[in-house]
Amino acid sequence: MTPSAVRADAWTWAVRLYKTRTLATAACKAGHVRVNGDKAKPATPVHVGDRLVVRGGDRERTVEVTVLLAKRVGAEPAARAYIDHTPVAPPAKFVAPPAVRDPGTGRPTKKERRQLDRLRGRS
Repeated sequence: MTPSAVRADAWTWAVRLYKTRTLATAACKAGHVRVNGDKAKPATPVHVGDRLVVRGGDRERTVEVTVLLAKRVGAEPAARAYIDHTPVAPPAKFVAPPAVRDPGTGRPTKKERRQLDRLRGRS
């Protein structure tokens, strides 16, 4: 018998969006998982057709639930359990490299910090 809803932390772990169930639960508690635009607690029910926004590492993925899974499955069945609507990441050549200071130059001055913020597009 297939369930009508599954916990958000269990589903994100089962479809391999998080490596462990503990990480999935912690992500839900921290507000890194949204179900249909609302922050999800670990026990938030997930239904077929729901849209989840999952933040993990440096990526944010948008997925639509097509199959409810409560137990972890292999990579191929997990990939078939959702439709990935994540926008394509920009090519690496368009991403600004991290600012690296020469060793021994100390902390940046206030003027240098402002320049770095302008370079990174933060102000």
